[in-house]
Amino acid sequence: MPATRLNQKLLARGGTPGEYREVETPARFCDIASEFQALTTTSGVYDLGWRGKIKVTGSHRHRWLNGMVTNNIKDLTVTRGNYSFLLNPQGRIQGDLYTYNRGDYLLIDTDYSRLEGMLKLLKRYIIMDDVQLTDVSDQIIAIGVQGRKSREVLQQSGIAVPELDHMQVADLAWNNVQVSLIRTGDNEVERYELWASAENLDKLWDALEEAGATPVGAEALEQFRILTGVPRYGVDIRERDLPQETQQTHALNFTKGCYIGQEIVERIRSRGNVHRSLSGFTFAGEAPTPGVKLRADGKEVGEVTSVARVPAINGGSERVFGLGYIRKEALEGAAKIQYAGGEAQPEAIPFPLR
Repeated sequence: MPATRLNQKLLARGGTPGEYREVETPARFCDIASEFQALTTTSGVYDLGWRGKIKVTGSHRHRWLNGMVTNNIKDLTVTRGNYSFLLNPQGRIQGDLYTYNRGDYLLIDTDYSRLEGMLKLLKRYIIMDDVQLTDVSDQIIAIGVQGRKSREVLQQSGIAVPELDHMQVADLAWNNVQVSLIRTGDNEVERYELWASAENLDKLWDALEEAGATPVGAEALEQFRILTGVPRYGVDIRERDLPQETQQTHALNFTKGCYIGQEIVERIRSRGNVHRSLSGFTFAGEAPTPGVKLRADGKEVGEVTSVARVPAINGGSERVFGLGYIRKEALEGAAKIQYAGGEAQPEAIPFPLR
């Protein structure tokens, strides 16, 4: 199993060995409740080395990638990014990705464990196009900073934080080296990514920690992901799923023109519904395991895909949340939704951050 660039350094700093998304990275540094609180109330710094990067160059790059994915790449302005799905001709999701317009090239950001398969799939569709794809995962490596005091921590570490929109990139000078700062959180969650070269990564992490950021491991990150209702490809989004079933409407553009699988996506939009959709869940009874089936009136109506035990913070108690799929008729009916070990209550996502 591959390891992130920072893995050995962070283990030497007291991190507990672990893995996230098929890449070795610390699971935790202290108790999960403290790390989770840093992500929500103060500031946490975490390893994003389990993400991979693909550089897309060539004079046809905008047109070509626009015809591959579900969002609008053609009109993406410099320094801006968006989120997309990669589909097959039947409209089933083959991967998810973020794409940033970096001026001379487009940069694709996706899970490192999915990188090889995505490269193989994308290259299959380069026919007569002037397009080159290059894996630059070992050149552009990311660190995450999140929490209400993240802007303060970044500035104290020597990074001048400009006003940024969601998924906007700023290229900055830090200690005479270039770093890129990306705002990836919305108004409720102050969250940033820092992209840097491998040789500057250690110093950047040290500066953030010295400025007051709490090191956070993968376990707290996964809990926060589920609490905020962000589906993960390979877990909550699978190859059999259709885009509208995932509720990720920000990944879809209906005015951009043709792309692979577009006919199916448009057909679903015109008919106005899908039979099942991603939902949040709370549970009464034993905490379920991912994959457990949901039943109502003796019929299977859904499944749970992710489960998180969110630790007690601010005097509260531990809570159990989940993500999964539920059929439309079960949401509209009054029957109890049950699983082996208890009852499930569908909830809107994201869950409240309290």
